[in-house]
Amino acid sequence: YAQQKAAASGSSFYYAFLFLPPPQRAAITAFYAFCREVDDVVDEVHDLNVAQTKLAWWRQEVAQAFAGQASHPALQALMPHAPVYGIEARHLLAVIDGCQMDLDQNRYLDFANLQQYCHLVAGVVGEVAARIFGQTDPATTDYAHRLGLAFQLTNIVRDVGEDAARGRIYLPVNELQRFDVKAHELIKRGAAPGTDKADFERRFLALMQFQCERALALYDEALARLPEADRRAQKPGLMMASIYRTLLREITADPLLVLTQRVSLTPLRKLWLAWKVQALGIL
Repeated sequence: YAQQKAAASGSSFYYAFLFLPPPQRAAITAFYAFCREVDDVVDEVHDLNVAQTKLAWWRQEVAQAFAGQASHPALQALMPHAPVYGIEARHLLAVIDGCQMDLDQNRYLDFANLQQYCHLVAGVVGEVAARIFGQTDPATTDYAHRLGLAFQLTNIVRDVGEDAARGRIYLPVNELQRFDVKAHELIKRGAAPGTDKADFERRFLALMQFQCERALALYDEALARLPEADRRAQKPGLMMASIYRTLLREITADPLLVLTQRVSLTPLRKLWLAWKVQALGIL
């Protein structure tokens, strides 16, 4: 079940999992399946009360799972690996807390507010992944948190148009104000009828250039924080970094695309980027 859930997502992460030894691949696939299940509550359940109830159910399920009574297949797959890789209930509950934020708010006032959300839905995920990959140095957790933030900011940049169409704007309000981009312009995916299209594009491009440059800098910052002792073990994370950073660079070349389409890399290109890191150590 976990394998099918991970593969069906089409995520870049899945390509990094392919290079892991079977026990680690089973653990990260089960953890990823759990994350997908919880995230799907926000993305696919349109009734707020139903979504709240489902997240409450997942909190109970996590408690039961760590008491030895997991009922959901994703957690049944994950629990045998939890003691091996130091996965704790707090990690899974943090992911649920992040999804709860998605239900509670659809705007973020400033970057500090957004960082809190990113830490729950991506930083903690990076922390668990680093443990599964074979972390030996405590400092690797800091690297994992920074890399998770870079991944999530890349997702936010890529999904600006899609998210806005659903009424969600993750770009901080004070940064929209700084670049004079209006929420209704993002929701309509462009300049309002009768307004200056070129002016909107100029403002939007300035906003996106700022977002992309910050995210690209975070990749460099994260990679600089990876202890040399863990570099080999953390190769799957470096594969993901190569794929996501390449995607971000493509968006940086033409940010207007995110308003009208989902920018993505082909499966073959993702596999090639992952292989280059695995075989040649090239990011």
